[in-house]
Amino acid sequence: MPLTLSDFNTADAGVVRPILTACLDVPRWVEAILDHRPYSSREALEAAADLPLSSDEIRQAMAAHPRIGEKPSGGWARAEQSGVDNAEAFAAANAEYEAKFGHVYLVCASGRSGDELLKVLRERLDNDPATELAVAGRELLKIAGLRLAKAVTP
Repeated sequence: MPLTLSDFNTADAGVVRPILTACLDVPRWVEAILDHRPYSSREALEAAADLPLSSDEIRQAMAAHPRIGEKPSGGWARAEQSGVDNAEAFAAANAEYEAKFGHVYLVCASGRSGDELLKVLRERLDNDPATELAVAGRELLKIAGLRLAKAVTP
């Protein structure tokens, strides 16, 4: 159940921490958002959530994400990947991506078609590993922002 911004600002950290962790499983990110409460507006909360992630934090957070094209069991990812229906094509592309980069393909899938996501994956195969990790980090923050917007209402 979403919290209002007012409730988010005043709730016990023990209540808010799991909500934030569900948005992005990076303890430093979660604690930074908690530590800067209260927020004067949703925009201020969104700005605080746009916190650069380290390479280790990106890798840690990616471990909690299902592969694009696989049917997530529930939670945020199920709705975010609802437009992805070409599982066979994704299985092959995911295998190629993971062999090259050593981690799952991570992209903000919300509102995008499976064909578009597959095209983006194939384009990103041209990246070097450091560039791709940075791209994945930016995508994680986009996903976290969308989840936070659903978890904290005006």
